[in-house]
Amino acid sequence: MARQAALDAAAIFVEATVASGRDPRDGGYLLRVDLVVKWPGIDPEIAAPLLRKADSLCPYARMVWQETPTTITLAS
Repeated sequence: MARQAALDAAAIFVEATVASGRDPRDGGYLLRVDLVVKWPGIDPEIAAPLLRKADSLCPYARMVWQETPTTITLAS
């Protein structure tokens, strides 16, 4: 998304946290994925729409979006 917006993506770093636990609805297992984007020097107002769009295109989010809660946020 950064390259499509003519922004330098070289400094972008993504930290992923994956957790599993019990689903309170049915007692089965549930995964949760949180992605934190570290993008030094980017204005959050510029990054926010790009992260929203990335959320819809992210292969990990797309792979599991129906059953795994996933968030993508910009580190502060």
